[in-house]
Amino acid sequence: MISNFLHQCERIDFLSLKLFASVAQSGKLSIAAAQCHLTVSAASRRLSELEISLGARLLQRTPQGMTLTPAGQTALKHSQQLSLGLGQLVNDMQVLAKGMRGQVRLWANMSSLNEHLPETLAGFTRRYPDIQVQLEEQLSSDTCQAVGRGQADLGVIVGDVPDTDLVQTPLYTDRLVLVCSQNHPLKSRENTLFEDVLVHDFVGLNQGSALLELGLRQANALGQNWRLHIQVRSFDALCNMVNADMGIGLIPLKACQGNIKAHGLHTIALDDAWAERRFWVISRALPELSSTTKILREFLLKEMRI
Repeated sequence: MISNFLHQCERIDFLSLKLFASVAQSGKLSIAAAQCHLTVSAASRRLSELEISLGARLLQRTPQGMTLTPAGQTALKHSQQLSLGLGQLVNDMQVLAKGMRGQVRLWANMSSLNEHLPETLAGFTRRYPDIQVQLEEQLSSDTCQAVGRGQADLGVIVGDVPDTDLVQTPLYTDRLVLVCSQNHPLKSRENTLFEDVLVHDFVGLNQGSALLELGLRQANALGQNWRLHIQVRSFDALCNMVNADMGIGLIPLKACQGNIKAHGLHTIALDDAWAERRFWVISRALPELSSTTKILREFLLKEMRI
């Protein structure tokens, strides 16, 4: 029975899947047939053969048009995934056939460089050894401006995206936590709200960082001051200062796990909703991007998007 089903699946081609997706979008067989350069009768026959091959009715024919059945909704999701995979296959083969070379200017914030980005870029370099990635660590606000004016091709940023014409696509989220030394009064606290710890001194990042701006904005919203005892340039330096009892720190958990462990710091979960941050990949309008930039952008989305 299984072998018979697999044999039926071998008869499915991408044109039929494209036709099916077009019908699902337009609801009209005539429109979908024209989009796929088929006659209506040929398109109808292909859809019938697709349903026979899958062993399920995918479309409900009504006087108003065609709608998806529950099975059709599931089939549409899988057909879209297959189409994306085919498109990536064709694109990759074109790149290899052309021996494509070039460079992409990628700006990224500190947190992403301490989390998923290094491993992802290593995989990209192995797959596309002739495409050079010029990577710069920059503040998210500066990255948005650089991509907008063409100084950078792509950006990986965190937090709110300015209201611009940039194309922004979500990648993943991370959690912010508080850290303190084992000598601090908060060492036995497991979780807290930000407002409950603002009576303590903090170690923060330097002016312009997205994390600093976020903390200041949240403290202002609470009508309180954020007591920044000292400010530093990196998470490593921040954790060093926290370990030296200069204050507590607000840091991304994933990016700083190594530093937390190395210094034996105590972590405190933040119960505030804003403690979950969203990372984005940004670019100019897709038709404006070079082929190498498009390749890197799609690779980042495939490997880092959650």
